Amino acid sequence: MRMSRLFGETLREAPAGIESPGHQFLLRAGYVRQLGQGIFSYLPLGWQSMMHIEQVLREELTAIGGVEVSLPVVHPAELWQQSGRYQKIGAELTRFQDRRDRGMVLAMTHEEVVASLAAGEISSYRQLPRLVFQIQIKWRDDPRPRAGMIRAREFTMKDSYSLDLDEAGLDTQYRAHYDAYFKIFTRCGLPVVAVGADVGIMGGSGAHEFMYLTPLGEDTLVLCDSCGYAQNRQVATSRKAAAEPEELREVRRVETPHATTIEELAALLEVERARTAKIVFLAAEHRSEDGEPVVRLIVAVVRGDTDLNEAKLANLLGGAELRPMTLEEIAAVGAVAGFASPIGLTGGEVIADELVMSSPNLVAGANEEGWHLLGTNAGRDWRPDVVADIVAADDGDGCSVCGSPLRTERGVEVGNIFKLGTRFADAFEATYLDPDGNSKPIVMGSYGIGVGRLLACIAEEHHDERGLRLPVAIAPYPVHLTVLRGSDSAAGEVAERVYGSLEASGIGVLFDDRGERPGVQFADADLIGLPVRLTVSERSLKAGGIELKRRDANEARIVAEDALVLELRAELDASD
Repeated sequence: MRMSRLFGETLREAPAGIESPGHQFLLRAGYVRQLGQGIFSYLPLGWQSMMHIEQVLREELTAIGGVEVSLPVVHPAELWQQSGRYQKIGAELTRFQDRRDRGMVLAMTHEEVVASLAAGEISSYRQLPRLVFQIQIKWRDDPRPRAGMIRAREFTMKDSYSLDLDEAGLDTQYRAHYDAYFKIFTRCGLPVVAVGADVGIMGGSGAHEFMYLTPLGEDTLVLCDSCGYAQNRQVATSRKAAAEPEELREVRRVETPHATTIEELAALLEVERARTAKIVFLAAEHRSEDGEPVVRLIVAVVRGDTDLNEAKLANLLGGAELRPMTLEEIAAVGAVAGFASPIGLTGGEVIADELVMSSPNLVAGANEEGWHLLGTNAGRDWRPDVVADIVAADDGDGCSVCGSPLRTERGVEVGNIFKLGTRFADAFEATYLDPDGNSKPIVMGSYGIGVGRLLACIAEEHHDERGLRLPVAIAPYPVHLTVLRGSDSAAGEVAERVYGSLEASGIGVLFDDRGERPGVQFADADLIGLPVRLTVSERSLKAGGIELKRRDANEARIVAEDALVLELRAELDASD
């Protein structure tokens, strides 16, 4: 590819407000451009990298038995209503009416379509197992797109779906994907860790997420270096410090002006946060079968030294969406914000964490402005509707497996795998006949990798202060050819000849034929970040050939023109 024909220019500075260094370089190097919030155009260099990532995905999915399909991005709403997810998913699922007023949705995933296809295409155990995959643009109306393509609304995704006779077959395909994902990320040059995850709207019996560790990540991972325990904080469990047993005290009112937070309360009363009860008011929203919104008012009670884990609570409530209660809703349950407790409530559902139930004599609100209660005890002074583990694991907690201290890190999810079981097969009557003629549901798995997000994370992992340093497997081209034209025209002639020989040899090359100054050419080459730079100049020709320099190295060497193809192949093979 000649740079004079590229569509898109390099930028000396990134647009204002870009928080991610990798995304800054993708913009400056002319890989992508932002069209709208969470919506991106891929220019030739970015699209070439995307195609290389997709090729890696195709090769590894085919290697485990996958066959590629292409499924619609627009679905009839009835399909999602049939699975129940139309009612459970909020505004992230885009709903609209076609010209005949039929309900439609823009797909964010394709479990419903695959299950409905399986219902029509599979009838016998002889047709199982099967594995289908696609690479397709999807849409999720994310309320908080950020960090460029790391969290976008329109995105390209590889999604695959396994169809099996039973759970044992699902386990085999799940493990095959688990192993294939590590091969994919290794080939793309991205280090990841696999952690146990929340099944969320997918449902099923288990899930793993593949996480790239970076401070930019919105997910918190809980890790144990002693035994290898690794979970997303959404589902992680831990051993919290238990309260010491003591004699139960009488409840006593105490004036606490302006102490509306746990920190202010603990400082005012000179008590540890573990001696307080924290109240979190949430509204759990879901849709009824006819699509109407339903709201449950939830009063969550946790110990003051812990944080509520909203994912655990949402799962406890059947996958409902949670939002903070309004002041009017808080008043409706008989509470006073900042001075609340579960004592004396007139409405709402009280859900208490297990630690609260075993912690005596906690300080809690009096549901009266400026007052708290000393010596409150769950079970004696108030009774919850539900008791469960609803707190988040944190740094320093004991590992629930081995007891060693846990640590937390931030991460970006670049892939996920789910054991769906028969949930979707049951909804769409996707069944097969076993050898005895009995009808049984097809057992499904679902597996995803975000292609644009993967490119964004690779850019975060592979850059320096000058620009990108992309791995051979996903760089748009492995070689960047520059020519420094002086008074002698020989350099230009040699560069044209080198460009032709590399193209004929099947080595992709980006040829800077723009006639720019050397400083501009070298700055752009570093910014674009291809693995190897070749420079043809009067100086290199006098030294015996073409200058070869790796993007990740400081030293360059001269290679004779007739040996260049072999030298390049060896260099690229060593870098792969």
